[in-house]
Amino acid sequence: MASKAKNSDVKVLKGQEAEDAILQYLKRMNRPFGAVDVSANLKGAVPKAATQKILVALAEKGEIVQKTYGKTSFFVANQASIDAVPADKLTELEVECKTVEDSNNVLAVEVKAITAELSKLKNCPTDEELEAQIASTKKGIMQLTDRLVPLRSGAPLISAEELVKIDADWAKWRAEWIRRRKSLHDNINASNACRLVANYQGSFWQLATDSLPPQEAEMLLEDLGIEFDTTEHKTLEKGPLCAVQVTNTRSNLKRKRE
Repeated sequence: MASKAKNSDVKVLKGQEAEDAILQYLKRMNRPFGAVDVSANLKGAVPKAATQKILVALAEKGEIVQKTYGKTSFFVANQASIDAVPADKLTELEVECKTVEDSNNVLAVEVKAITAELSKLKNCPTDEELEAQIASTKKGIMQLTDRLVPLRSGAPLISAEELVKIDADWAKWRAEWIRRRKSLHDNINASNACRLVANYQGSFWQLATDSLPPQEAEMLLEDLGIEFDTTEHKTLEKGPLCAVQVTNTRSNLKRKRE
């Protein structure tokens, strides 16, 4: 649809104007064309049917040469009617072509350098991102400085032995906490020892308090000193401290298997 709209703006040539346009085109291009190609390359200025007739007429006049291959005819400008380019003109054109090529090579190098610089600038942070990074860095410096205050004031340092003991205590009591939580919350399988509650699926605490009113269940919970995980516990479990502990445990298991 776009091509039709575009071709509608082209002036349709007739008579001598159409003949001159076709002849000039063939001489300018100096290569074989069929009637359909000539009409298309002239943007429809000469209709296909008229182009075929004009090409045949020009061939009969000797202005162009017609070659037939099977059912298809091709037309090319008569080489005898085309002026030969003098040797000095060819040399001049070759020098000009070489100059243009050298200029293009220089421009290509400049474009490559500018493109690399543009890519580098695009990868750099913006002013807003730099301001955010600077603010974050300043905040980190303040936090580290606050942590250095006790050390600068002469507070006693924790020895390596004490750190080892603290880590061992942490691992010991965390493992105990996990064991007790597991005992309280793990599902009871009917195929295990608890055959009195066959076909029951739930936690130990649910089993123990299933028949109690909520108020009595709360009182039993308080009497037994049982505390469910709080938000702080859950945050601690997802934090880096417990993640390191889990990683170390897995590493130890791998070493034992080896």
